[in-house]
Amino acid sequence: MLERMANEIPRLFEYYSAIFLLKAMGTTLLMTLVGVGLGFLLGFVIVYLRQTPGLFWVPVRIVAITYVEIFRRIPFLVILYLVLFFIQAISPNASLFTIATIGICMMAIAYTSEIIRAGFESVPRQQIEAASAMNFSRWKTLINVIAPQSWPVIVPPAFAYMVSFIKDTALVSQIGVVELTFAGKVMNNRGYSALLVYGTILILYFLLSYPLTRLGGYLEKRFASSKDN
Repeated sequence: MLERMANEIPRLFEYYSAIFLLKAMGTTLLMTLVGVGLGFLLGFVIVYLRQTPGLFWVPVRIVAITYVEIFRRIPFLVILYLVLFFIQAISPNASLFTIATIGICMMAIAYTSEIIRAGFESVPRQQIEAASAMNFSRWKTLINVIAPQSWPVIVPPAFAYMVSFIKDTALVSQIGVVELTFAGKVMNNRGYSALLVYGTILILYFLLSYPLTRLGGYLEKRFASSKDN
């Protein structure tokens, strides 16, 4: 086993194989950043709509809450297949990367909106009432009072979610997207040792996840120190 792996290592990391793995690694990272990034922005909109007062906005609040509650309870793989069949029915030429990114975004909206909502609700009610007494608009209160104080609560779980979703993107290999796990299957089918291939894939996932974890920890400390000051 070890002798076989030693003989395969030079071939596994030759130019074309290395480029193939690096492209798959880039696909994994890009899907995560775009999907979770858009999900975070749309999650912000969902929270804003959920917290909009007034009877006129009741149907909108119900729709927003229903979306979050449903998609937080559906397995990601099921969402992927639903998105795949729906988009291919209306746009057969849509790329698998686009389909996977949409699926990631739909899942991320549900989860990140709850993270954002928890952050907003951590701001003391007295400060919001004080902003209202100073005749701040709802948007101005959100931007100048709520959002700055909620970042220390939002950032740590948001980065933790992004890092965890890097691993979850392995499921998009089930619909044929050439990301890291799919690349591992391809290399294994080419005759390379499964232990060598998936050990390499494990290291590449770590290289993707670790910098994001460190960045999240750095931002968490920065927000904490600015809050203390």
